[in-house]
Amino acid sequence: MAAPVPHVAIVGAGFGGLRAAQALRQAPVRVTLVDRRNYHLFQPLLYQVATAGLGPEDIAHPVRAIFRRQQNFEFRLAEVTGLDLARRTLRTTTGELGFDFLILAPGGTSSFFGLDTVEANGLPLKDIEDAVAIRNQVLRMFETGVQEPDPDRRRAMLTFVVVGGGPTGVECAGALSELIRLVLTKDFRGLNVKDVRVILLEASDRLLAAMPAKLGEATAEILWSKHVEVRFGASVSRFDGARVSLQGGEVIPARTLVWAAGVQASSLVAGLGERGPQGRVRVEETLELPGHPCVYVIGDAAWLPDADGTPLPMMAPVAEQQARCAAANIVRSVRGEPQRPFRYRNRGTMATIGRNAAVAHVGGFAFAGFFAWVAWLVLHIVLLIGFRNRLVVLINWAYDYFLYDRAVRLIHAREIHTGPAEARRPAREASAAGAG
Repeated sequence: MAAPVPHVAIVGAGFGGLRAAQALRQAPVRVTLVDRRNYHLFQPLLYQVATAGLGPEDIAHPVRAIFRRQQNFEFRLAEVTGLDLARRTLRTTTGELGFDFLILAPGGTSSFFGLDTVEANGLPLKDIEDAVAIRNQVLRMFETGVQEPDPDRRRAMLTFVVVGGGPTGVECAGALSELIRLVLTKDFRGLNVKDVRVILLEASDRLLAAMPAKLGEATAEILWSKHVEVRFGASVSRFDGARVSLQGGEVIPARTLVWAAGVQASSLVAGLGERGPQGRVRVEETLELPGHPCVYVIGDAAWLPDADGTPLPMMAPVAEQQARCAAANIVRSVRGEPQRPFRYRNRGTMATIGRNAAVAHVGGFAFAGFFAWVAWLVLHIVLLIGFRNRLVVLINWAYDYFLYDRAVRLIHAREIHTGPAEARRPAREASAAGAG
């Protein structure tokens, strides 16, 4: 009688989970991928959905379509509600799922650092629902602002605050400013452009801390040239939906706050072992969970310091490389071979700051400007999954570049006169029905 085929369960259809499943294509195992959504989201372009450059369907691809030719693959649409590692079982909203090996790639969520008012009234940017809520809010503020007779209230409606000087915050602020200056000012001819402000708040003294300092300085200069007010040493203490309060006592009247300042690991890994920064769980060099040699944790949920003791960044390249390592170690385990440690190879980082401007640190070389922007465009087109997505994104980018226009300026909401908290409430309720 033939031995049963080992079953590998993978939690999360993000970059890590997707690459792990693909890496096991030819392995002598069965693969079940579990996620609360039936699509893979290309998060690096999520800010473009938030700023009306792309539609949600342009940066997402159905999981089943990606794996339709992989014979050892199954997909389960469900939310993982708990783990029983002793019994090697996942508890999901559609029932229990047993496994012989488990790869946990649940990703991360926004961290508000205990700022309850910011969590209640601010707009994070982690999923499609968040991006659509931000787009709704920006367009709604222009629609209501053009009707507001009081100049102070109108200026508050047209002040957009982005918190966080990492890649997400920088890219969102630059794209938001260009949406306003190049597109919306033409749609709303009755508005005075001087009433509009885009403010980027960063608590430290530099932008893009993971890149060389000169690229952070270049980024700040480019943002200022695009009419983004960059503020350093600015820590938010409160946001009530009408005013942004800073720790130094300054108050900025604003109806919109986009939160791109913090990320933490999914709550699914809470209680699995020693926790590190941002709620991540410590793993062995082989990416195995200590005490559980058949359980691997990868991506944003994994805490694995580098040679200097610094935790690896919560970035897609790290998750993808860890996914391939975990998959290879599972195959070695099936064959009775020893595990191999994970070694991260940093191939560089990039961030775009809008039209004709980006910064890049690749292979020890740091450069900024038009050529960095072209390299960023090409890389992201190549990395997108699906020919249709690549074609549509390329067409939208060309349309925006040559015609100074944005293709998706739609407010998807039942109510017109709502604030930030209301704008994202339907999205939060829909998201709560999904899974890790």
